[in-house]
Amino acid sequence: MTSVKEFRVETEPTADSLGRGAFVFTDDYSVFDWGKMPDRIPEKGASLCTMGAFNFELLESAGIPTHYRGVVERDTADGEVVPLETVDEPPVEMAIDLTQVPALPNEGREYDYEHYHDAAGENYLIPLEIVFRNRVPEGSSLRRRTDPDDHGLDLEGWPAEAVDLEEPIVEFSTKYEESDRYLDRSEADSIAGLAGVDDLESVARAVNRVVTEQAESAGLDHQDGKIECLYVDGEIRVADVVGTFDENRFSYEGTQLSKEVLRQYHKRTQPEWVQAVEAAKAEAKRENVADWRPLCETKPEPLADAVLTVAHDMYCAGTNAYTEREFFDAPPLSSAIGAVRRL
Repeated sequence: MTSVKEFRVETEPTADSLGRGAFVFTDDYSVFDWGKMPDRIPEKGASLCTMGAFNFELLESAGIPTHYRGVVERDTADGEVVPLETVDEPPVEMAIDLTQVPALPNEGREYDYEHYHDAAGENYLIPLEIVFRNRVPEGSSLRRRTDPDDHGLDLEGWPAEAVDLEEPIVEFSTKYEESDRYLDRSEADSIAGLAGVDDLESVARAVNRVVTEQAESAGLDHQDGKIECLYVDGEIRVADVVGTFDENRFSYEGTQLSKEVLRQYHKRTQPEWVQAVEAAKAEAKRENVADWRPLCETKPEPLADAVLTVAHDMYCAGTNAYTEREFFDAPPLSSAIGAVRRL
């Protein structure tokens, strides 16, 4: 399904009913929209599955509807679906309800959302990502696209340091376009179909609140994240995976605790590849080409074993801390973060 998880279908969704299936999480990772990178990070898939399941169960407890059904027990003949709290080892499969994802035709960078919704009816994955921000760091794209007063901030311009927000900023971006783009509210509302952007924003704020509160209880700072949602029976439900170190950015004692660590490491150690990716994306935009990857001739290099160990410890120690349960054999988070600082 994606570069980091696989997709198993048990029963297909229809125009008026959800199907059933599962996400199978792998140890692959992706940065800069490249797709599968040359390495695998040990136990990363189990980390994402565990943290995602934990958050879905928090959301359900808070009354926020989701597509989550439970985790699949490892090494059982029938693959029993159970709550996370009952498993003895971290899971790699998450059982979910399935909705329809119609084809999204395109000519170059023009996408036919009318066709998508005609095929989707009233049971579909909303083709948007809803982004929430509790902090605006120095390198955030938000600074390039907007001014502080666009968000009601009493600032003459973006300062050099990070800006912590009293109220989260919520934005919308495309989900299925080859190069995703941020949208104004009107276009997001059109792309969302029967689901309204006001309701999507309310769901995103509720999810952000739950994840932020859990992060604070674990001593973490929750900076930003995103959700995806499905629409069925007139209701918006949270879909995909929520609140992991791939979807969201956290920090611990001022040090990043998320996939952002790998992004920044590649920027420092493989700048030629990162620059080639940016150039290919720009060329694709100029030529009105949807897929930029064939235009990038430079390939990423594998990571050193020591870096993979740091990444493993970051994901696994972070999951232990966030869930407040020792799912993984990993060092204390303070030690894992110390290794991240030394990268």
